[in-house]
Amino acid sequence: MELDLWWLLLFPAFFGLGWFAARVDMRTVLKQAKSVPISYFRGLDALVDDKTDVAAQALAEVARQQGSALELQHILGKLYRKRGENDRAIRLHQQMLDSSDLPGEQRDLVRNELAQDFRKAGLVDRAEEILLKLLNGNMALAARRQLLDIYQQDRDWKKAIETARELRSDAHSFQHEVAQFYCELAQGELYKSDHSQARQYVAEALAANRKCVRASLILGDIEFAEGNLEAAIAAWQSIEKQNYEYLAMAAERLFDAYEKLGRPLEGIALLRGYQRTFPQLELTDLLYQKIATYDGEAKALEGVREAVHARPSLAGVYRMIEAQMDELSPEGRMDAEVARALILKHSQRLSVHRCKCCNFRSRAFFWHCPACGEWESFTANRSEN
Repeated sequence: MELDLWWLLLFPAFFGLGWFAARVDMRTVLKQAKSVPISYFRGLDALVDDKTDVAAQALAEVARQQGSALELQHILGKLYRKRGENDRAIRLHQQMLDSSDLPGEQRDLVRNELAQDFRKAGLVDRAEEILLKLLNGNMALAARRQLLDIYQQDRDWKKAIETARELRSDAHSFQHEVAQFYCELAQGELYKSDHSQARQYVAEALAANRKCVRASLILGDIEFAEGNLEAAIAAWQSIEKQNYEYLAMAAERLFDAYEKLGRPLEGIALLRGYQRTFPQLELTDLLYQKIATYDGEAKALEGVREAVHARPSLAGVYRMIEAQMDELSPEGRMDAEVARALILKHSQRLSVHRCKCCNFRSRAFFWHCPACGEWESFTANRSEN
């Protein structure tokens, strides 16, 4: 009972100590808040409103008042860079490096920021020079990521491959990117008709990523150029297992190979089979032309109707109207011409490839998205959405 009584007496003391500690902490917080310059809050408010010019001016004023605030100077440098004021960002980071007050562990961080300033200003060589010196420090990972971007921009694919392999981790293997870099090298050798070297690069690409569609496309091109038509067909047909959405990119190549072998109807049958199995493939125009040439206009129209009914599209309707123009009366032909022209206009406006990562849209297909830099992210077939 005596022990319980002592505890009851201690409870008010504990509450009193807690109240006193809270009062002390609150006074400290209020004192610190009053010591923050009003320009700091103006800068934050401007950033929230996306007024970067006002924010830069306000934060620069705070930085002048509190020159030793490294975090604030880092923010200000990034803000200058974001606004395109690269000269000011470079000057600020160089002044920080020249300062004897800058702690040693902060120097690599500032150098990394300076490299980004030089890159944004177009001085890629100077950025690379700085980044190479950071590869053995605590900013090695960030430096390698920047170097990878630089090598891709400069199309230095061998250095890009080496850097990507150094960046490999459990979180990101970079095998997808390495395969594309080898494909770039293979495509360059194919343009120079060095089939042996191109074939070697394709083998490296497939070793890095066995589902690399682009490598199979290039391999088929190599075989076709060397006259190995059956091998070319086999390479292009392997795309069905890798990613069937890219079959449309190999469709005309496949038909040309079958035509050169003297078996055009077999090529048409293969492509029609693809169209029935994968209605989203852009094969209607190609099949119409080839069927009309080898099987007649009636069969070609039948094929177009089948494709449009399976998956309606503006491009398919345009081709269907065009195929029936000759059967119409002069007045009907004029009406159909108006409808056809309108459909063509909207089809060309709406039919685009889209990047699955950033939704960038383009009528041209890219293996490397020009907006976000992702590889093999463009939809293989144009959509009308």
